[in-house]
Amino acid sequence: MRDADRDESAPRTLLEQLIWERRQTFEEFAESAEEFAREHGEPGTLSVRHLQRLVAGSHPDGKPLGPVRPATARLLERIFDISIDELLAPLDRLAGTTFQPLRVAVAIVVRGSDVLIVCRRAEDANGLSWQFPAGVIKPGARPAVIAVRETLAETDVHCVITRKLGTRLHPTTGVLCEYVLCDYVAGEARNVDVVENVAAIWVDRADLTRFIPDGQVYGPVLRALDAATDATQRAGSS
Repeated sequence: MRDADRDESAPRTLLEQLIWERRQTFEEFAESAEEFAREHGEPGTLSVRHLQRLVAGSHPDGKPLGPVRPATARLLERIFDISIDELLAPLDRLAGTTFQPLRVAVAIVVRGSDVLIVCRRAEDANGLSWQFPAGVIKPGARPAVIAVRETLAETDVHCVITRKLGTRLHPTTGVLCEYVLCDYVAGEARNVDVVENVAAIWVDRADLTRFIPDGQVYGPVLRALDAATDATQRAGSS
């Protein structure tokens, strides 16, 4: 449910858009943020009035917001896994509507110490790029469902969702990526979507940066892959 006293035509900032996508009012989100802070030992606080100023991107008189209190900024960054600057950035308005970044669900499918990747087909051979299976999230769709479905459609691999890893605006493409960690269930990796991809393979975590530069991989993804590799090594030595 949205707040009755705010403009429902379009979100003003990425923070407001993400709250809308949670289907929470400002009061509900502020309450959940306070609960998150208590559970994770964060000193930051967030009142409804403060939240209203943040999502608007400015003070009621139109003056720009000053620096956000560090504890509050850290709290919001931990909740969304997005920097405070990105969260409070105004969304561009085009033709009287708000431009909302393209949203994709990115599947991080692990099998022991291996992770599943695909090579996208571009217009020329120089445009080939390796990345994780992903699919566009259409309005009303759930990222977890998209991630599992697109993985099967692209690679013939069945997987199940383990947990959400986080959300970020991709630094290169500007796409809003929602990352989900998945466990392998069945299937041999093969290129099923020959229109968009040229290959689908498993790679060991240690070899991942041969295909995707380390600096382009989302931090929580790297940590999840390292944890999966450590678990596999411990299981092998026991």
